[in-house]
Amino acid sequence: MSPRAAASADPESLSVTVRIMGREYTVVCPQEEHEALVASADFLNDRMMAIRKRGKALGAERIAVMAALNLAREVLEMQGSEKVMQPDHAAAERVKQLRLDIDSTLSLD
Repeated sequence: MSPRAAASADPESLSVTVRIMGREYTVVCPQEEHEALVASADFLNDRMMAIRKRGKALGAERIAVMAALNLAREVLEMQGSEKVMQPDHAAAERVKQLRLDIDSTLSLD
């Protein structure tokens, strides 16, 4: 993907054309966010193309929704959301044991 940058109405902004799944999209962004926009578009394109390869004749809209759902889940996991995290029973048991050890050590003092 080779983005094209053009002047926009705001001298601080760029009009950038990115290609995702073979289609071009023009997005206006601040000049300082140009590289991040291009990297994000490349990342999204890669994700969507991977979904397209795995699926059977999925339409672009469905592929976009699937990619968005996958990315949203990853963001929630990175934020530590309990709604998407799988419980780690071994870690919970270890924390419980550490608490008991700390309590036991503190009670000796």
